[in-house]
Order: sequence, then structure tokens, then C-alpha cells
Amino acid sequence: MNYIGSKNKLIPFITENVQNIVGSDLSKLTFCDLFAGTGIVGRNFKPLVKKVISNDLEYYSYVLNRNYIGNHLLIPEEGDWLKKLNDISPQEGFIYKNYCSGDKAERQYFSDINGKKIDAIRMQIETWRDKEQIDESTYFFLLASLLESADKVANTASVYGAYLKKLKKSAQKEMVLLPASFQLNGNEHEVYNEDSNNLISQIEGDLLYLDPPYNARQYGANYHLLNTIARYDSFIPKGKTGLREYIKSDYCSKVKVEEAFEDLIEKSNFRYIFLSYNNEGLMPQKNIENIMQKFGHYQLASKSYQRFKADKTENRNHKFDKTTEYLHILEKKY
Repeated sequence: MNYIGSKNKLIPFITENVQNIVGSDLSKLTFCDLFAGTGIVGRNFKPLVKKVISNDLEYYSYVLNRNYIGNHLLIPEEGDWLKKLNDISPQEGFIYKNYCSGDKAERQYFSDINGKKIDAIRMQIETWRDKEQIDESTYFFLLASLLESADKVANTASVYGAYLKKLKKSAQKEMVLLPASFQLNGNEHEVYNEDSNNLISQIEGDLLYLDPPYNARQYGANYHLLNTIARYDSFIPKGKTGLREYIKSDYCSKVKVEEAFEDLIEKSNFRYIFLSYNNEGLMPQKNIENIMQKFGHYQLASKSYQRFKADKTENRNHKFDKTTEYLHILEKKY
């Protein structure tokens, strides 16, 4: 997924710095990805460590990570389940009625046919679960596959804060359900859907990786439709964009972010803490340094990289094409 704040391009930079600090052999260590997003960092460390603990406040993120991190054994009859869902007859359900132009809502997040396909597939996955025809691992594999496949044909500039007036080329294609293939791994991992500051005192490990929101844009608003597909609950969508209720993160508030961050560092039971944060974030680099130095030995690494662009067709006037990513490193004293 083309995702705001994705660390996909920075994986080598993050991994190299972690291994420089901790050592190249991470196989006996527990790695926690506390603000997991799509789980790209946790996925990278999954084959390298003993256990991954993955968490995110957003439910769509939980679904993705429950599949990519939580699943570690083969899905029985994977291809058969996907074929049945791809062959299913479209139905007019919640997504079509509220997020497609063909019904009264006239929102155009998806083409009419893709909205109906999403509805039919989503309802069938839930039916199989209710009838215990699939286990939890298969359920989240299929649901993650649906989220990613639906995202590929969404009529947006990558985020769901608004839809485009005309169907772009990728949105005109009929959705095909593709597998959200995960790494097979003999180890068991943990996946949570909690507020990070609440969860942190209940978990422990060796490596804590933090990638909180940088700015005032709330992920619950930017990706609300993925939450709606994932939960498939009943509510009245609000306004032109069909927004649902969502929890606002303190990390998106200039007034609250530093207090929340210091509370998190203080309560954490991990020896090594790595914070990804860029030069345009709400917390200035010096303020982060001052907070982390209170709790142990602090270091800083940085890398310049290409700015996130929501869509190739979208014109945005930015002063700079590149931004600087900081990796704040703390070896915590107890």
C-alpha cells in the first residue's frame, strides 16, 4: 500500500542502525513495533528475531498485522478460498450504498462494480467465520487480502480524506482479490489493537521501535474507509466524505505530543528504543533528545530520502522534494 509515513524505503537504514547498536544476531530478541501501520518494519524483523510484538490503534492496521505478523503457518486451502471469493456474485451492501456514485450517497470512492464486489466478499468472509468454516488465521488472511485489493482500486489520491471527481484509470479496473502473502515462520508473535501508551506497561522485550504520527493529520480520518471495510459495522456516515467516528491520537496534537511521548519512554520495559521521526514533525529534534536523555544513553542517526507523494497525478507545491528522517536511539537505564 502507498501509505503515509511508510518506512519501506528506509528498511535498510533502520535495520543497519539496529544491528550496529545491538549486534548482527537478533535471533534471541523480542522486537516491538508499537505504531505498526501496515507493518512493514515488523515484517522485516519477523525472520530476524525470536518474537515480534505488533500494535496499532487503527483496526485496519490490526487486521494487516494480525495476518502479516500473527500468521506464521500455512493457510489450509488458501487458493480455494480466494477463488471462491473472486467468483462470488456482486451484492449491494454498505460500501456500495454509501461510498459509490450509483446509489443515493453519490460518493465515488469505488466504482459501482467494485463497491458491490467488496460488499459480497466482505459478507462472505464473515459468514464463513460465523459458521466456523474458517479459523481465525484464515479469516484475517482473507480480510487483509480484501483490504489491500480494495485499496488498489480506490478512487482516491492514496488517502481516504476525499475521493476524486472522476474515476482514475486504476479505479476503473475490476477488483481482483490477491493474496496478502505472509512469511512462514515457526515462532509465535503477538498482535494488539490498543492505545500505545496504555499497552506499553503491559509488554516487555529487547527492542522497541517507535514510528508515531508526525503531524496533525489523523490516521483514523485518512484511512477511515479501510476501517469501515475491516469492521463492516453499521453507522451513519458523516458529511461529504462519509466519515466515521474515530479516536484522535495525542501524537497528532502539538499541545499533547511531548507529554505523551515522555510518558511512553518512561513506562517502556525495553533496553533499546529506536524512534523514527522526520524533520517536519510536531516535536523538534532537540526536544526529543532532551526527553530521551533523561532515561539513558542517547544517539542520533539521520538519512535524507524522497518525500511521500500521495498520487502521481496530484499536484502539490512543496518547497523540498526530500525530507530528513531521524532515527533517535536510546539505551535505557533501569
